[in-house]
Amino acid sequence: MQSYEIEAPPWWVQRWIDLLNSYRFKKRLERARKYAKEGNVLSIEFEGPQVLARVQGTEPEPYQVSLSIDPFTEEDWGYVVETMAQEAIYSAQLLAGEMPENIEQVFTANGLSLFPFTLSDIHSKCSCPDPQNPCKHIGAIYYQLGDRFSEDPFVLFQLRGRTKAQILDDLRHLRSTGSVELKHDKKAEVESQSSQSAVTSSRLENQQNEGEAAVDTPVKLEQFWQYEKPLDPSLVVITPPPDNRTVLDVLGTIPLAAADSRVMQYFREVYQLVSQQAMMSALNRET
Repeated sequence: MQSYEIEAPPWWVQRWIDLLNSYRFKKRLERARKYAKEGNVLSIEFEGPQVLARVQGTEPEPYQVSLSIDPFTEEDWGYVVETMAQEAIYSAQLLAGEMPENIEQVFTANGLSLFPFTLSDIHSKCSCPDPQNPCKHIGAIYYQLGDRFSEDPFVLFQLRGRTKAQILDDLRHLRSTGSVELKHDKKAEVESQSSQSAVTSSRLENQQNEGEAAVDTPVKLEQFWQYEKPLDPSLVVITPPPDNRTVLDVLGTIPLAAADSRVMQYFREVYQLVSQQAMMSALNRET
């Protein structure tokens, strides 16, 4: 008997599926998945970074659904494209219609996240009378978007505010002109060097003063790990982990007799939820 292996989805599609699976109300998404499979999604169109769709429900008239996630600013995209242009592999794979494996590192290096943290980061609206969000019509579009991502990974970029043509044009321009390295003019470079020299002198002076004060100040062990001065926000970048691994994936199987698949799945959901809540807390976002 011949066995057939089910091909795993591309990693960026799996990331989107993992985002859907993190939703607490599983039955609601099950109904949404059924809607998507049965062909209730009549149309999906893109207007810039916004998704507009029509989903057939129980009423004769299809429901109108709209989805969007916060697009990146022009400045954010400028930094992202500059980072991409520094490595030829990004241009080569994107020109070939492929999503580079480590593309997320480009965004995290610039303090951004390509994927939403939770479903609450997706702005959605449906004309149906269901007060819950996501309703099964919105959920059906979530699953249909996963199929679109598999066919065209650039859809994900478009939701963040850049089309495939715009990204590739920017990459060609930057790689041909070398303006990544020569972006700043001479005046700005001189001002930057002067500013850095002033900062360095100030730091040396502060370190000298602190060193003199430390001679007379005894060390308090209970305050060893405390840091009373404010951190420079430009030096602190909060980003999600590069993969979806939880503590359980790092530690391996729990050596308990009762640690069956249901228990492990429960812990995975808990750890994933805790990780998301920690990220939102660190970013001072409402839960």
